[in-house]
Amino acid sequence: MPPFACRLPAAFAGRPVSLATRHGKERLLARPFRQGLDLRLVLAAGFDTDLLGTFSGERPRPADALETCRLKAEAGMDATGLDLGLASEGSFGSHPSLPWLTVGTEWLTFVDRREGLVIAESLVAPRTNFDGRRVSPQDDIQDWLDRVGFPSHALIARPHGRDGAGQPLIKGLRTPAALAEALDRCGRASADGSVWLETDMRAHCNPTRRGAIRSLAFRLVRRIARPCPACGAPGWGRCDVRVGLPCRWCGHPTERLLAEVWGCVACAHQEERPRQDGQLTADPGDCPRCNP
Repeated sequence: MPPFACRLPAAFAGRPVSLATRHGKERLLARPFRQGLDLRLVLAAGFDTDLLGTFSGERPRPADALETCRLKAEAGMDATGLDLGLASEGSFGSHPSLPWLTVGTEWLTFVDRREGLVIAESLVAPRTNFDGRRVSPQDDIQDWLDRVGFPSHALIARPHGRDGAGQPLIKGLRTPAALAEALDRCGRASADGSVWLETDMRAHCNPTRRGAIRSLAFRLVRRIARPCPACGAPGWGRCDVRVGLPCRWCGHPTERLLAEVWGCVACAHQEERPRQDGQLTADPGDCPRCNP
């Protein structure tokens, strides 16, 4: 019998899992993990997650988003003394294949120290309000504010060109009055009177991001509950991709997704699976021969 076969999903039933967050993510994650795995989230109140980086940039990440997410989960476990940990991390920028499209990438990582397992899942969210611009306090920016979802989505203001210690950095702007005051204060602190205004991407300030995190939570729960077909360990799911979908006209490999590679987090077993949408050929517009 595979070593994990008799333990999934009952292995996690009723166990507490530490959650490292300062931004209210327990309200997004508690229900999926309780309903799907019978896990009870415990806030790692003794750990400041900002020590591992902030979206506003005053503290850089020690590593990429995936590694930072694992470090955050383990730090939460250290703070609570629990052997199960959970953490969330996000990054925002250009789509890896479509550089003109801004996307958010969310990560959730689940760590089981008892079994030595690290199970991570990600979600690329094409719907995001991530944006920033240089403005003057007297500018009419209502169109931009509407586009980024203010005031339901908060903003951050700082003097343009003067980041650093002693300079204003005003987060969580949620009302027109607070925004006007921040623009005035940051404008007076700026060398040229202008302000850098950006979206506040912290989860408790960004309803769009909260929706992506909630969707990812259900995806991770399903992955944790899925056993490896070889050893029975939890966490069987996609671990890599293979590109090379052939062009519909000439058959030459393109950079489009050809297949998914699914793997186990506990053993070396992997399987290659075709694209989930069933697409067998790529558009000639994506072909380096037909559309050089």
